[in-house]
Amino acid sequence: MATMCRMPVFPHLLQDRCVDTGLSLSLGRSVMAEPDYLEGDCEELIKPKKLLNPVKSSRNHQDLHRELMMNQKRGLAPQNKPELQKVLEKRKREQVLKAQREEQEAHTKRSDLEIELMKRQQKLEQLELDQQKDEEEQENTPEFVKMKSNLRRTKQEVNGEELTT
Repeated sequence: MATMCRMPVFPHLLQDRCVDTGLSLSLGRSVMAEPDYLEGDCEELIKPKKLLNPVKSSRNHQDLHRELMMNQKRGLAPQNKPELQKVLEKRKREQVLKAQREEQEAHTKRSDLEIELMKRQQKLEQLELDQQKDEEEQENTPEFVKMKSNLRRTKQEVNGEELTT
């Protein structure tokens, strides 16, 4: 590698600096660029330092890490899965069970009697739903409408008795 001295950008601050101009990118080397200073050549240069991570340097983090490492060595590592993973596994399990049920239903053929009973059951359920809707509508109607319908009903009953007598 060739080294040469060149003038820095700020000549009034620094004098000649030694710089390594060769970047080696051979197959065995990493892709990262090498520093443009040599270890012992230039003492005036400020060498970069790795920044400290405030989370890792905190006492709580260090204690937690130490405890986890000790538990790992003992074989007491926590078996708790993250909530997302639990939910995904539960959904997958439910899908598999649902597919199995559908497959079993497909294999068991229903007789004509079972089909007819199911139709009747569905009709009864539909009638119950209709009755519930009617009751809800009656509860939601204003009082004067209810009274008017009651008056009509009583008037029809009175007219019906007069016709029979």
